[in-house]
Amino acid sequence: MRILVVNDDGIGADGLRHLVQMAKELGEVWVVAPNQQCSAMSHRITVHGTIDVIKKDYLIDGVHAYAVGGTPADCVKIGLRYLLPQKPDIFFSGINYGYNVGLDILYSGTVGAAMEAIVNGIPSIAFSKEMNDNYDVTDAYLLSITKELLSRSIQKNQIWNVNFPGCNMSELRGIVEDRIPAQEQFYSDHYERTELKKDNFRLRACGVKNESAKEGTDMKAVLENYISIGKVDNHILR
Repeated sequence: MRILVVNDDGIGADGLRHLVQMAKELGEVWVVAPNQQCSAMSHRITVHGTIDVIKKDYLIDGVHAYAVGGTPADCVKIGLRYLLPQKPDIFFSGINYGYNVGLDILYSGTVGAAMEAIVNGIPSIAFSKEMNDNYDVTDAYLLSITKELLSRSIQKNQIWNVNFPGCNMSELRGIVEDRIPAQEQFYSDHYERTELKKDNFRLRACGVKNESAKEGTDMKAVLENYISIGKVDNHILR
């Protein structure tokens, strides 16, 4: 199996390394990742200027790796057109540093990359995790969940969206499926304002974490220390 792996946190991200290590258990791995942090770029692509593509010696042996001076969606396009010898069998995106649940899915570069992959006819899974450095639950369940999802059928306009809590194994409450995106952001919009001269001002983003969500949603699941599995549609595809 040939696997293309992209993320939005950059080629040096820990989450990418955990995902690549798992992917190696399944087949031949190609990493095409941004050379810098590209969170919240959604499905953005580069239409002006140039994009540098640099071959890398990745931290994990036997992995083909390239750093791209563009967005996550750019990485998918470039990987398919210029780098991989053949179309991959599967596409993995992530593991994002921070949940992609609720309305945050709209802004996610992780999900945007997965959407670009299904536009090109490649089955895709987006992986995200709580914004901390605890990968105990993720590493314990990542391979088994991936194998299970790969064995299932999914519509050509859908991706799997998997979110892992960053809790200890003893705190994990289980796995829940068919979670729908909550109709709110995990971090609600909030900005700290600093006054500047001549009626100008500066804003610093500092979102406020949501502490509750409706039953049946992806956000409710992760807030209660469940692994959340759901599907996200691309409504342009039919």
